[in-house]
Amino acid sequence: MRATPSILPLRLTGVGYDAGGGTLIDGVDLTLAGTGRLVILGFNGAGKSLLLRLCHGLIPPTRGRLEWQGPGAGAGARHRHAMVFQRPVMLRRTALANLVHALAAYGVPGAARRERAWAALERFGLTPLADRPARVLSGGEQQRLALARAWLLEPEVIFLDEPTSNLDPAATKAVEEMMRSFTADGIKVVMTTHDLGQARRLADEVAFLHRGRLLEHGPAEPFFTAPRSAEAAAYLRGELVV
Repeated sequence: MRATPSILPLRLTGVGYDAGGGTLIDGVDLTLAGTGRLVILGFNGAGKSLLLRLCHGLIPPTRGRLEWQGPGAGAGARHRHAMVFQRPVMLRRTALANLVHALAAYGVPGAARRERAWAALERFGLTPLADRPARVLSGGEQQRLALARAWLLEPEVIFLDEPTSNLDPAATKAVEEMMRSFTADGIKVVMTTHDLGQARRLADEVAFLHRGRLLEHGPAEPFFTAPRSAEAAAYLRGELVV
């Protein structure tokens, strides 16, 4: 990755989001800093995916402030973080051309695009897919290609929304290996998951949301062994909270 000034920390202060006459995110105070993997957990409807979209800037908060505060923050900060969705968007072109197009959109000179795209395919074991239409790839292959596409843009932070939902165990393992590779590159990974086994395997830190409120944020090990909130304890036991 490029040695450029960091855009981190990302600081959320009293962030809220209202829609449809209701409050979906309620007064979240959260600081994203350092490297490693932050896993956002919570019951369905807790606001996990919405919080990712707020952090990535896809939607603005209706209340509070969200600021990139590192020395590299500013006009170029938007290109220093990427997001991969549960169902990635693939263009009607080959896997290689999807990567080349992403580089072109980011202003990478033409001579360097194919070289960098091939390097990404090779890095993640995707070269056999290079000339195949991206939209006919399996769900796991599309997700790995989407992750490679995000990586080659050299982000400092990658937001991942349920990246292995509906994938089989082999595809899930391959995606998790990519996430570990991102961490080794110094990329901050912020992800949601409904899979507690995956959260235990990957999380360095955990943020627990309940009804749009951030109830816990801290290192993963104490969260899983001794959660501070009754809601988180019930979640870990697999209970239903209404």
